[in-house]
Amino acid sequence: MNERLIFLTNDDGFDSRGMEVLIDIARRFGRVVVVAPERPQSGMSHAFTMLSPLFIRKVREEEGLEVYALSGTPVDCVKVAFDYLLRERKVDLVLSGINHGSNSAVALLYSGTMGAAIEGSFYDCPSIGLSLTDHRPDADFTAARIWGERIVRDVLEHPAPLPLCLNVNIPAGAPETIRGIRVCRQAQGLWREQFVCRQDPHGRDYLWLTGEFVNDEHGAEETDEWALTHGYVSVQPVQADQTDYRRMEEMRRLFDR
Repeated sequence: MNERLIFLTNDDGFDSRGMEVLIDIARRFGRVVVVAPERPQSGMSHAFTMLSPLFIRKVREEEGLEVYALSGTPVDCVKVAFDYLLRERKVDLVLSGINHGSNSAVALLYSGTMGAAIEGSFYDCPSIGLSLTDHRPDADFTAARIWGERIVRDVLEHPAPLPLCLNVNIPAGAPETIRGIRVCRQAQGLWREQFVCRQDPHGRDYLWLTGEFVNDEHGAEETDEWALTHGYVSVQPVQADQTDYRRMEEMRRLFDR
């Protein structure tokens, strides 16, 4: 048994189909510990729990694998793993996913999957968030399994300077339709939301969120959106520093008086 220790989490819940695929991938490379949310936590970004207790329970154990369910957010799962459950052990890799649905472009900022991956990188551990661009409950994860395994192997066999966090998105469809990997930047665009107002059986109004992503850079071939649209796996290096360095000098002229 390879004695690497690989930590897994997600935002779809410990029993999601994407997690089962990710466990299968990770077990090829070492021992696996999973701490994942008890219930789906999509859209939680970097939220963590401060004002209520967290409950953790072991739901599965076998040779080379431990799975725990936590009552908190994806970032809570990472914190509990590194600062409590695995605090005396060295973790070699953090994997978050495999998410049902893309986390490209601005979705990165909302994603619980990527919130967890970014949190993992804070612990001097290479971290990868993986997503499949298919929201359907019966999504085919075959391509995600193949390309996810290749990316994990490459990261483990070719260590890069830390911190390292990758946002990986895999196009939906048969494996043979994927043309390769593109290292990308985040596409510029925004979600244009709409709220549909309806009434419940008691006559009370409620709001249901819907909307669509508007890509402002359709022709930009260096973006994740272009890569996914054209059949490539997108790999985006991510950092926590959100400083807009392009505006620094302009803001100095404005405020440094």
